[in-house]
Amino acid sequence: MRIADWFLAFAERGNPAYRLPDWSVGNAVVPHVHGSAYFARLVDVVSALAPDDHLFFTDWRGDADERMRTGGPTIGTLLGDAAERGVVVKGLVWRSHHDRMSYSEEQNRHLSDEVNDAGGEVLLDQRVRRAGSHHQKTVVVRASGRDVAFAGGIDLCHTRRDDASHHGDPQAVPMAKEYGGRPPWHDLQLELRGPVVGLLDGVFRERWDDPRSLDTDNPLSWVKDRLRRVDLTPDPLPTRPPDPPEAGTCAVQVLRTYPAIRPRTPYAPHGERSVARGYRKAFHRARRLMYIEDQYMWSPHIARLLADALTRHPELHVIVIVPRHADVDGRFALPPNEVGRLEAIRVVEKVAPDRVHVFDLENAAGTPIYVHAKVCVVDDVWACAGSANLNRRSWSHDGELSCAVLDDTRDDREPRDPSGLGDGARRFARNLRLTLLREHLDRADGDDADLLGPDDTVRAVTAAAAALDAWHTGGRVGPRPPGGLRPHRPEQLRPWTWVWALPAYRLVYDPDGRSVRDRFRNRW
Repeated sequence: MRIADWFLAFAERGNPAYRLPDWSVGNAVVPHVHGSAYFARLVDVVSALAPDDHLFFTDWRGDADERMRTGGPTIGTLLGDAAERGVVVKGLVWRSHHDRMSYSEEQNRHLSDEVNDAGGEVLLDQRVRRAGSHHQKTVVVRASGRDVAFAGGIDLCHTRRDDASHHGDPQAVPMAKEYGGRPPWHDLQLELRGPVVGLLDGVFRERWDDPRSLDTDNPLSWVKDRLRRVDLTPDPLPTRPPDPPEAGTCAVQVLRTYPAIRPRTPYAPHGERSVARGYRKAFHRARRLMYIEDQYMWSPHIARLLADALTRHPELHVIVIVPRHADVDGRFALPPNEVGRLEAIRVVEKVAPDRVHVFDLENAAGTPIYVHAKVCVVDDVWACAGSANLNRRSWSHDGELSCAVLDDTRDDREPRDPSGLGDGARRFARNLRLTLLREHLDRADGDDADLLGPDDTVRAVTAAAAALDAWHTGGRVGPRPPGGLRPHRPEQLRPWTWVWALPAYRLVYDPDGRSVRDRFRNRW
């Protein structure tokens, strides 16, 4: 296997200002499924930090009072205590829209204030495209032989601390009524060790050292900050340590989205869409099975790339796991959330209705589980997880970060080369897919012999989902079949709803951050 067959070369990234390594080799990568597992691990790592160690983080939403474990500490206490011990704590959190719009302006500000009062420095960052956000969720720790980084889809906030039982986080953000008072939540974060930690350190430093004002193009934020006497000038970061030594067998490529905005971003003056380009390259190489978990999967523009792959390769199957319902409800908020997914599903099902398998999840009580994970595994070779969803917003408009992984270690279980291209199944990618499917099917560790081959996987997953669906349809008589997967049946919208919901979806919910020229050429 050649890494360049799967990862983007410098020229393919599409950002001539990129100055970091194209990818990093010799890394150990561990997936933490569920917020509870990630938060517990983060407590252990941060609690062990000593004076002059570095802790850098980025976040979309942060709740200072969110408990990392049942008995605490809270996020604010964990980060604040580290700062008081002399750890260099620096954070970049999206400033956010107002709370009355169901966002987190006040929560993010509270987290910033609590950590800053303890001696850290957490800045609210509004250097985004209009109506956009900083959606990256990373933690980078430099600690003299204990360097580690985390990247994925899990914010440091309410609702995320769920576990395999999926009873939900006791500290919950209100969501659509179908999810109840404690919404069950499925998510994933990667733990990374090795030279890639230095690469992610560099990504954070690029944003931190950006000389533009933190409240770019937001006069209201500027006024608020002046009235509150907020310090908008980041302090200098400590000298960047050398990259950590090799720690494992995985090559990792950091993929990003930065929109083209003015004033221009110094490290991406015309934007960067390497998330889109990285996925596009992997989709083009897919031959037998693409396994996807995605919060939205609602853009027909991305669905067309899947449709092209399905058309080129008649043996290719696509398994997609999405939330059963949008996270919001309401007469006007809900339809724009639904129309994009309906469009996307129609695009792929039109070319291969028997090879596209879309499911959602529920817990043992039948309550839907909100799928917030952003994960893709292609032919058990290339795996990717991060903050970016498979939609146009994540691929062009917001600030995103995902990590693609290629393991140098082959997996010896049959089929050893599912794609037939000679790449061979790789241990990390296959184990990640099997870990997720075992949970969704209520399987014990190792109970996955029928989930190794692409065709066997499709048969096992569709059979389990059909059995659970039939149990519900039949009045829930007898023992509940194992697993939480059910065939996804999106709500059908009336014709008049499409008339207003489709423009709202395209302009507000899934905007296009590409240039007019790139849109016209359909180029990512």
